[in-house]
Amino acid sequence: MSDHGRTIGDRLRRTRERVFVGRTAEREMFASALRGDESFAVLYVHGVGGVGKTALLRVLADDARAAGRSVVEVDLRTTGPTPPAFEAAAAAGGDGLVLLIDTFEQGQALEGWLRTGLLPQLPYDSLVVVAGRLPPDAAWRADPAWHTALRVIALPDLGPGEADALLANRGVPATARPELIAFAGGHPLALALAAEVGSRGPGGQRPGHTVVEVLLDSLVGDVPSAEHRRALEVCAHVEVTTEELLRSAVGERAAELFGWLRGLPFVETGAHGVYPHDIVRDALSRDLRWRDPEGFASLHIGVRDHLVGRIRAAAELDVAEATRSLLFLYRGEGRIADYITWQGRGEVYEDGYRPADRDTVLAMVTEHEGPDSAAIAAFWLDRQPGGCHVHRHAESGAVVGFSAWLRLTGPKPDEISADPVAATVWRHAEEHGPVRDGEHIAVSRFNIDPAAYARTSPVVDHFVTRVMAEWVRAERLAWSFVSITDPEFWAAQMRVIEHERLQPDLVIDGLVTALHGHDWRAAPLEPWLRRHDEEVLTGRRPARHEPARRAVLSRPDFDAAVRAALRDQGREDLLDANPLCAGRLTSDGKGLRALLVEAVAALADDRRGAKRHDAVHTTYFLRVPNQEAAAERLGLPFSTYRRHLTAGVALVCERLWDRELSSEWAGK
Repeated sequence: MSDHGRTIGDRLRRTRERVFVGRTAEREMFASALRGDESFAVLYVHGVGGVGKTALLRVLADDARAAGRSVVEVDLRTTGPTPPAFEAAAAAGGDGLVLLIDTFEQGQALEGWLRTGLLPQLPYDSLVVVAGRLPPDAAWRADPAWHTALRVIALPDLGPGEADALLANRGVPATARPELIAFAGGHPLALALAAEVGSRGPGGQRPGHTVVEVLLDSLVGDVPSAEHRRALEVCAHVEVTTEELLRSAVGERAAELFGWLRGLPFVETGAHGVYPHDIVRDALSRDLRWRDPEGFASLHIGVRDHLVGRIRAAAELDVAEATRSLLFLYRGEGRIADYITWQGRGEVYEDGYRPADRDTVLAMVTEHEGPDSAAIAAFWLDRQPGGCHVHRHAESGAVVGFSAWLRLTGPKPDEISADPVAATVWRHAEEHGPVRDGEHIAVSRFNIDPAAYARTSPVVDHFVTRVMAEWVRAERLAWSFVSITDPEFWAAQMRVIEHERLQPDLVIDGLVTALHGHDWRAAPLEPWLRRHDEEVLTGRRPARHEPARRAVLSRPDFDAAVRAALRDQGREDLLDANPLCAGRLTSDGKGLRALLVEAVAALADDRRGAKRHDAVHTTYFLRVPNQEAAAERLGLPFSTYRRHLTAGVALVCERLWDRELSSEWAGK
């Protein structure tokens, strides 16, 4: 066939038709309008930068020309966003005009004039397509004349099959596509940029910073200030951003910056806050980690600390949402969240167990675990109903899951005889780290989702969230145990959360039940979180290592160590060797001597404690050769002095013991 009379434009149109994928529904709607369907006169297409609006407009222009229509294309990146410029472009079309307006966000201020001025003057058979990042103003909807003349489309990402086809059209080998789709999702620009890497074949590399930089420039553009950039980075790092969370990162401008975030075309507003388009989220996070590792670490740790505090202070109804937000920080590289699906948000919610749920719950346990397990569940429903949780379908309220978080405060005979799990965890604790007065054991039990028993699911996401919340909120938690009925499937996750498998397994109703335990006194929460932070901050999974374990002292041994520390407080070498330095008492980094000084000084705060304070302070912190000299210096009979000293040391031991047990310190 001769190419005489054909143009490069013809060649480009053939290429577009060959490589263009997706948007079938949009093209069919447009074709119907070209054939005379009067269901709309203006098609308003909006979506985030790079989602394919321009590519769609070019194909629609080709379709319109093929249908014999007069086509005028206006791109506000190059055409001045002024009424004269619009009018001049529209006048060039005449009857049968198809007017395509791209990058309309550059001329958004003219939206009212376009609606009431230009468009009503166009010929009756004109067809207009407007494409921009922002949705149309509500005034279009408020005008009844435009109700049927306007059609609005929020342009979505490509589906998985369409994304694969786009990469195939750009020469990316089939073996390289899954990783590129995992990086870019269905975002056309991200896919196109990633294809530049993937088309190099199996030896190609993962999309790097250049790809991310181009994406950010297209998706985000210029940001007004460093504080606006920080707000964007926070929004990218967390699942949903609230004004309250933003305030923890940017201070008093939070309200202003939250409003700015809500107005961005790639930021959506949901029931729990605002969140960015996935490709924007990933690009911003990658860019910050590459550009400013210290800034990324500061942002992550600051948000993490804020969320931990929020979980601890939250009312029961708000705990799940705050905990989900914390877990989201550890998605991707952070394996702590590997077993969360992040799906079905809002379809299921956790609720407290009610007596009316009893038959449903026991039937659920019987079906999936057996009658013996159901009898055990019945025992705990009666014994600890507040620790039992049902999970309901949001629309129907039907129970779709059941779990229990049991709090054990002593090896009670009836609990041990009723539940082999309770007997096993107490025996393990006695052998490997006895529970001290004031402490307790917690057990995650049952965790039944009939639709995905013992595997991951949106309901199981709630189970995982509940367990994490209890770890963060726990006061004086000695051990936690997780009961698993598919131990091989969950083995990797148990290793990640540092819960060791107890031996041997239990068999209940013929079903293997594996128990995994963690001593939170020996390996507290804050160091545990820091190990997971390392993965998020570096993007690497460190080689598995045994975390440093802290000593767990009995009360008599603890008191003896406090008395030794008081005697040795002037000798750093002896203090460093004191057993208290290997326990949780100093886990927040405060030195042992400083803790002793605080505890002794606190004696003086009690109006009745001044004499006790003087006795302890004089004996251990002043230069006196012996106790007799201390009594003489205080002007007290020796027996009176000894009484005050004994009572004072006992109070110092009590104060430090309370600190040892309290989650306020031990968890940090």
